[in-house]
Amino acid sequence: MTRQHMILGGWSTALVVAIAFTALGHWQWQRMRQKQQLLEQVAQVGAHPQALEQALARPPGVYWVDGRGRFLPERILLDNQMHAGRAGLRVYQPLIPEGGGREVLVDLGWVPVPPDRQLPTVASVLGEHRVRGLLMAPPSAGIALGPALAATAQPGAWLATRIEPEAIARTLGRRDISSQVLRLDPVLPLGYARDLEVLPNTLPPARHLGYAVQWFGLALAVLVTAAILHWRAWRRPGGR
Repeated sequence: MTRQHMILGGWSTALVVAIAFTALGHWQWQRMRQKQQLLEQVAQVGAHPQALEQALARPPGVYWVDGRGRFLPERILLDNQMHAGRAGLRVYQPLIPEGGGREVLVDLGWVPVPPDRQLPTVASVLGEHRVRGLLMAPPSAGIALGPALAATAQPGAWLATRIEPEAIARTLGRRDISSQVLRLDPVLPLGYARDLEVLPNTLPPARHLGYAVQWFGLALAVLVTAAILHWRAWRRPGGR
């Protein structure tokens, strides 16, 4: 292999690696922007509350809603949820708005799971109640592996690895469940421990920015290293 071929091969490898690192940095940058925009939306919608039925009829987004509805007894228990540094489940129940329309899964809050992973008994919220809170997309599922739901020993309760409205609708025999969930206002006397943290169990925007800078820095370092090696090879006797 000639020196020129070696140099060309080295630069080709460096460019491929640099492009890959840049792509990863761009992905982290995009995630940062998406999460920043979500936080900005949440900060704005509180000043413009909407009726629950009205918001459910609109395109998916982030809305602060208020209304009444009737809870259905089924429970969806979302596994692997952290709260105050402890592992547990997040409890969801479907609700039919008072004025009719699409059902919506209501996030009733978090319950702890003991170290032996014995599933806690979770009672249903029954009857009609006033609900208020953030109507928004369900928690990010990450990489979807395996079925979304599994039956439990508790009648009407399913253990979920992710909130997948279509799978939940099929399992519960529902025709029309909203693709969004209602994050219940912690002030309301319903459910379990909860807050309105919209990025639980996930990285904050600042962390994504840090990772983006690291990937961009690695891409630059690869190119700088390739340039130095090329310059040294060119300076050697016979390198010109």
